[in-house]
Amino acid sequence: MKLIENPAPTPEKNITMDEEFLVKAEAGEIGESLRFWEAKEYFVVIGRSGKAEEECRIDKCRRDGVKIIRRLSGGGTVLEGPGCLNYSVILSYERDDAFRNIRSSYRVILGGIARRLKAKGHDARFLPISDLAAAGRKFSGNAQARKKRYFLHHGTFLYDFDIEKVSRYLKHPPAEPDYRKGRAHGDFLANISESPENLMDIVKEEFLADADAVSLPGRRR
Repeated sequence: MKLIENPAPTPEKNITMDEEFLVKAEAGEIGESLRFWEAKEYFVVIGRSGKAEEECRIDKCRRDGVKIIRRLSGGGTVLEGPGCLNYSVILSYERDDAFRNIRSSYRVILGGIARRLKAKGHDARFLPISDLAAAGRKFSGNAQARKKRYFLHHGTFLYDFDIEKVSRYLKHPPAEPDYRKGRAHGDFLANISESPENLMDIVKEEFLADADAVSLPGRRR
């Protein structure tokens, strides 16, 4: 697996990189890879089939200059920005038979990360379909995009995020996991009390334990 360094300078380009690395892996140009990034600005990301008018407060986004960007993976709409760490990993189905099924792949990947967080004293749990939560409050959302040989799994960790901003820019989602139970954003989301460096180490341990990490410069535009 290759560890990609030097993330792109904007949210749009980082999201584009996810798709580019998945396409390159599928074409045999690059194998499995892992990278991290964090934006300096707030922005909204919509899932592949999401509808901005149903999930976003578009007028407030425009007023505040908050970009609305679409990603290639499924899942719901999220607000990101400072204090929200992103990780993106390209994985081969050959690594684990469980990866061939989307639900079992979430269980294996997020279950592994949850166990490593528990070892550091966090009350972290994998909650289907694709969340990590502590005391019933979500601190990590995840999504996937799949091709024949490889798939993209990317996710976020809220560690020092201004959660109050979420309600300003996002409506209550049209679909929600059972454990949310209708809670507003501010009552449903939480930061995990961990440094971004430690969170990156946990993800690296999960994916690089059985492979050699190779530094590879990312793009700068």
